Amino acid sequence: MTPQKAAAPRTVTQGALAHSQILDAAEELFYQEGARSSGIDAVVKRAGVNKMSLYRQFESKDDLLKQYLQRRDEKFLAYLHASLDKHPGQPRRQLEQFFTDLAARTATPGYRGCPFVNIAAEFPDTEHFARQMVAGNKARLLAALTELAHAAGASDAPGLAAGLALLIEGAYTASQTYAPGNSLLPALPLVAKILLDAALPANT
Repeated sequence: MTPQKAAAPRTVTQGALAHSQILDAAEELFYQEGARSSGIDAVVKRAGVNKMSLYRQFESKDDLLKQYLQRRDEKFLAYLHASLDKHPGQPRRQLEQFFTDLAARTATPGYRGCPFVNIAAEFPDTEHFARQMVAGNKARLLAALTELAHAAGASDAPGLAAGLALLIEGAYTASQTYAPGNSLLPALPLVAKILLDAALPANT
């Protein structure tokens, strides 16, 4: 019996490679310098492609912005689940771990805060698709916090989730407004613990 040949490895097409390079470049520029102030010329220069390549992959700058936000939403959910997966089945410890990890992430060099908060500041029209995507990301975060609060035994799970969400948003802002090395962000886990102690039954 003649053994079957192994399938040849798939190669990345030029279009897929260009798409990835352009989106990587847009992600760097939009996050570090702002979506409105980063023009198409800057994106193609950073990506090392020409405008024709960009417009073959993205219908417009709005399309590029939409895909940037979709990627950022996926990354945020990955951050969240990476924290939760450290303590499966232990909702209180999962919540505590998320704030420990958030404190570490906000101290990372080059951290520019929450990309969704940044986009909200750039686009004041709440009907704009970018603002709708921001709202969707925040709604998913609040839903996850509420589910964890319920699982941890909170008598007022929505109230606890709202308090934790406010703490998260405050951390995003403080990471940009306070000087590096400030004492606020390292206090995140302690403040979260105080909220959890007040809202959850003892010994949870």
